[in-house]
Amino acid sequence: MQRITITLDDDLMEELDRMMVEYGYQNRSEAVRDFARAGMQQAAQKIGKSGDCVAALVYVYDHAARDLSRRLVQNYHGHHDLSLATLHVHLDDDNCMEVTALKGASGEVQHFAEHIIAERGVRYGRLVMIPTEIGKKEPHRK
Repeated sequence: MQRITITLDDDLMEELDRMMVEYGYQNRSEAVRDFARAGMQQAAQKIGKSGDCVAALVYVYDHAARDLSRRLVQNYHGHHDLSLATLHVHLDDDNCMEVTALKGASGEVQHFAEHIIAERGVRYGRLVMIPTEIGKKEPHRK
């Protein structure tokens, strides 16, 4: 590990301390490391250089939308290498929610999720991506 010194203005320091309490961090170093990782992952994701990931794709859709079920199945079959498992939930007479676990190259996962969310009849969708580094283990955190 490297030790660095940074300068933060008072407002940012107060926000960092507030976030530490809210998220349960034991010290500022842990918080800054995690927030830096999250920021770097977000930046890498925007430019398509973020490596492999695991992800959760959550979306709500109108199960009666014309041909939507067929289109979704075609998308999943076309990307079977990314999809690990799907949970299907009936919300009411018109709406279903699906939660799909994905794994693969971040750019491919992002592209696949965007296609699912953009399907006519999908009312809401969100992708949560978590970077993975094969062969490198993070220390276990409590």
